[in-house]
Order: sequence, then structure tokens, then C-alpha cells
Amino acid sequence: MSLHPSTFEYLKPTDEQIATMQIVRDAGLEYARLIDAHVPDGPDKTYALRKHREVAMWANIAITRQADGSPRT
Repeated sequence: MSLHPSTFEYLKPTDEQIATMQIVRDAGLEYARLIDAHVPDGPDKTYALRKHREVAMWANIAITRQADGSPRT
């Protein structure tokens, strides 16, 4: 398998990673609010917000993993 063996394991973030995640989440929330406030309601807005949510989750993963998928310590 090309994925790192820990890919489907829980990786407890370090305190520093948790702080970084909060910074990224705060920025993500602000962007989501801007989308919500300025993009007309409809399926495209819904899609944009869903994809943005997905990107935010992947950002958290990236904070805890190296480029090869191994845990970042």
C-alpha cells in the first residue's frame, strides 16, 4: 500500500499543533462567513461551503503529518 501505515490511525496532536489548528480554523471560519454573507443562496454556495469544510479538515491533517504521511512530531 502506498499510504503510510499510520494513515487510518488516530494521531493525537501536540499542544503546538493544536494551537496551529486553531489559527487555521479561525481563518477558515472567517472565510466561510464571507462566503455565506456574499454568495447568493443556491446549490453552488452550498457546494462551496461543503468543499471549504473539506479543505479545512485536510488542513488539520496536514498539520499533524509529514509530506509522506508519517506523523509529524
